[in-house]
Amino acid sequence: MTDQAASAVAEPVEETVSCRRTREDTRPRQQPRYNVILWNDDDHTYEYVIVMLMELFGHSAEKGYQMAEEVDTQGRVIVLTTTREHAELKRDQIHAYGKDTLIDNCQGSMWATVEPVESEG
Repeated sequence: MTDQAASAVAEPVEETVSCRRTREDTRPRQQPRYNVILWNDDDHTYEYVIVMLMELFGHSAEKGYQMAEEVDTQGRVIVLTTTREHAELKRDQIHAYGKDTLIDNCQGSMWATVEPVESEG
């Protein structure tokens, strides 16, 4: 094989390896994850929590009840894990949801926060 032929054969292989590295290096990286935490209080009924979670998060009534029970017994519950921007939007929607009409002295919406998911490892 001549030097020119060997060079022609080697170029596509080098180019393929180079392209593969570039594709691997430029793959989108996963965004950090954040939890939306709903905090317990005595101003909201289970019904309020269930309906809010169904409307804002699309949870089923059963899932809403499980989360209402967890926030009541544990003091907090993770209602969603997502990107930071989406988590902040959902937190703000909880804050804007309004008071529980079944509680006479209810002052307003429930409280929620956004926390980064702890890395595993």
